[in-house]
This record gives sequence, structure tokens and C-alpha cells, in this order.
Amino acid sequence: MKKTIFITGASTGIGKATAKFFQSKGWNVIATMRNPGNETELSGLENVWVTKLDVLDLDSIKQAVNEGIQKFGKIDVLVNNAGYGAYGPLESFPRENIVRQFNTNVIGLLDVTKALLPHFRQNKSGIIINISSIGGKVTFPLGALYHGTKFAVEGISESLSYEVEEFGGKVKIVEPGAIATDFAGRSFDFTNDTTLAEYQPIVGKLMAATQTMFTNAAPASVVAGVIYEAATDGSNQLRYTAGEDAKIIIANRKQADDASFIAGIRAQLGL
Repeated sequence: MKKTIFITGASTGIGKATAKFFQSKGWNVIATMRNPGNETELSGLENVWVTKLDVLDLDSIKQAVNEGIQKFGKIDVLVNNAGYGAYGPLESFPRENIVRQFNTNVIGLLDVTKALLPHFRQNKSGIIINISSIGGKVTFPLGALYHGTKFAVEGISESLSYEVEEFGGKVKIVEPGAIATDFAGRSFDFTNDTTLAEYQPIVGKLMAATQTMFTNAAPASVVAGVIYEAATDGSNQLRYTAGEDAKIIIANRKQADDASFIAGIRAQLGL
């Protein structure tokens, strides 16, 4: 019997690449997105079902999960991929933008996971793969909101792993580095208030560094391959890095104390 994967945020980037990768491996794919009517490539693939899911809309989550189960009988893997990055001086963010960042990257992830947990528990199996980031292990300036959400994803995932092991489930965390997706474009929410003069030097240096960081970004297919490994290796491994830069940065973070690592980041940015 074919296995089935349920993916959030499958319209572009990592989510779309993952849908195509698993389909090529013979899986059933439930590719969810906010605007499925705009999707043409995935909807033309065999055994791929494209449907609406907005992580901010609880009804759409429940409907997508229930209809996915009805369509394929069983869901084996959940990939919580939907999300975006809010960057900028904290003072410059309206409160609604702060709430939206956490609702999307954290509460939405929890709502989707919770919607699938009864199904996994009933089947005494199920793998939850949460897409974190190197930004869930290290931080860069002006990313208090984004890094806050990804650090939350790391803690949620690690703690939840104890729970789901009680019925035979698993939780996995995938931590990509710089990936050639629209993260630095459509999925990058940068907010700045130029009247806050004290922050403008660091704003300029971060924007320049971001462009450099994504110059040699790995393709999204690299992350899709790591997600496939996490879904199929049969191990209890919790964390997986994706991309050579991610491996280097996370290894350096493990070896350095806080002061040394932060000093290194500041030096790289010319702060």
C-alpha cells in the first residue's frame, strides 16, 4: 500500500519541491496551500491531491485533514512547512504583525499537528516533520520574531517527541540553511521605520549580508531529500541539517560559547 504525506505550504519552495520529490518516489501526496486554484504543476501529477489549507484558519485545517484521510485512507507523514520570516527592528513592528508571525509559524504548526494526532494515535504510527531552520539554533540581528518562532518549533518538537513515542509515532526536525526559495522575497516580511535612526546602520548591514548569504543558496530539492531521509530512515534521530552551510554554522555554534559566537556574527556583519 502506498504511503501518504501531508504537506503544508506546498505552493512554492521547500513545500513544492518536497511534494514533487515524494511523488517521484511513489508516494501519495496531499499538497496543501492557501490558494490551490493558482497551482497547475502539482495538480497535474499522478497521486498528488492539491487542496486548500491556511494555517491561520482552523476550519480549513480540519477539512483538509479529514478529506485527505477519506481520499487516501491513511496519512503516514506530516510535514509542517508553512511559514515566513519577519525581520526588522522590534520597535518598528505593529503588534498585529508580531501576532501574525507567531500565529503562522508556531500556532498554525500546533493546530495542524493537533488535527492529525488522533489519526496517528489510532494507527499507532505517524511521523511529524517540522521545518525549522538554522535560525532555530542561531540568531542574526533584527530577527527577534522569526528566530523566536523557530526556537519555539525546536522546543515544541523535542518535547512532543516524548508524547508521540507513547503510541509509536516520531517527531523529526529539519534545519535548512540558505535555500534558493522565495524566503528572501515573498516569504520575507521586512519592517523598518527609518525615523528610528539608531537602528539604520545595522539594517543596512543585515540587508547586504542577506543578499550575500543567498547568492550561493542550495536548491529546495536538497531539503526535500533530507525530508525524505527523515521520513524513511526508520531511526529515532531527532534533528537533520539541510545544506552545507547549515552543517558548518550549527557545528560552529555547538563549539563556541555565547560571547564568542555572537562576536563572530558581529564581525561578519561588520558591526
